[in-house]
Amino acid sequence: MKTLGVIVEYNPLHNGHVHHWKESLRITGAERTVAVMSGPFLQRGEPAITDKWSRTEMALAMGVDLVVELPVAYAIQPAEWFAHGAVALLHATGVVDALCFGSESGDIAPLRALARVLAAEPAELKAGIAQRLRSGVSYPAAYAGAVAALVTEGANGAALAALMQQPNNTLGLHYLIALERLGSTIKPFTIARTGSGYHEAEAPADGAIASATAIRRLLLDGGPEAASPYVPAATLEILRREWQARRAPLQWEAFSQPLLNALITRSPQQLAELHEVTEGLEYRLRQSLYTLAQPSVEALLAAVKTRRYTHTKLQRMLAHILLNHGKANMTPTELAKGPGYIRVLGFNTAGRELLARMKQTATLPVWVKPSAGSHPHLDWDTAAAAIHATGMPRPAIRDMYADYLRPPIMV
Repeated sequence: MKTLGVIVEYNPLHNGHVHHWKESLRITGAERTVAVMSGPFLQRGEPAITDKWSRTEMALAMGVDLVVELPVAYAIQPAEWFAHGAVALLHATGVVDALCFGSESGDIAPLRALARVLAAEPAELKAGIAQRLRSGVSYPAAYAGAVAALVTEGANGAALAALMQQPNNTLGLHYLIALERLGSTIKPFTIARTGSGYHEAEAPADGAIASATAIRRLLLDGGPEAASPYVPAATLEILRREWQARRAPLQWEAFSQPLLNALITRSPQQLAELHEVTEGLEYRLRQSLYTLAQPSVEALLAAVKTRRYTHTKLQRMLAHILLNHGKANMTPTELAKGPGYIRVLGFNTAGRELLARMKQTATLPVWVKPSAGSHPHLDWDTAAAAIHATGMPRPAIRDMYADYLRPPIMV
């Protein structure tokens, strides 16, 4: 029986995700789904709008069979390491046959061709990235430019280079690179994104699919009812419950005070020891604090922003500062090792059968509670969940330590 793997954030799960999941099952012929889902903090450095447990419920209600957590060490990373961690988890289960992701192109062949070239990290690519970084551009721009220079001389080079200008193509490319480097037998597929674009801030007046960015804006401005045209009924009910219990919504400004405390109580030298605090940003952070009229994460991001650093890069940096993630555990050598465990967040009856199979096939330990094992990244996961819960409108100790107090969700 074929099993589909998907890599998700579901922040929150919306109608576009339902379309992707159904289409993924159709084109892969799979009957089971394993989702690798980011936990409390996401790839762009943002806190998830609801906790990982409620988002796991959304996934199971849609029909996903097994949800496992992407460790925060990989969840808050640029595309390369986010993809590597997530794909490595799917590979380690031993039960996943296919991976399907959304892309702007909707065509797997050119992405796979490009991935085969880039997986080996040719010297020309590294040199091209370094050269462009020295000119002052951001890393994503330097990477895209170096890739374009590498492939434009070959057949269809211009078309391949153009793929790198779109965010879902780029992330999908890194999934494919990860599969190549792992030597995985998981077969990749892609489907074209439909509806609103990745960064579209406004929900469409007609149609049922809006971007997650637009839906979060609706939720923050008008609560669950404002987003009701764009989310499944089960998601809407879960959102209503979380709002009523005052466990949501969560956004960066809820963490402005602890973040500023973390910045104020560390010297520039101590800040420089934290992940993504690079190239003198430790001094720029401290100097920018003096210019703030009020304690605000958005104001701090605006003060620190330069042409060289994207908003996303700086947001990820602030997340690592908030969570006290040191550089030593985030080196490329360490991250290349991949996750050290498979953490189960929820499953249904079919998911229980997958877990039984994984006892024989998984190449990593499968844990349903943190007490089941020990790993430095697991400590970061539980700390991230606790810190995330402190930003809830009504923080509760039980929510802060839910990793220890509640079992996986079973439906």
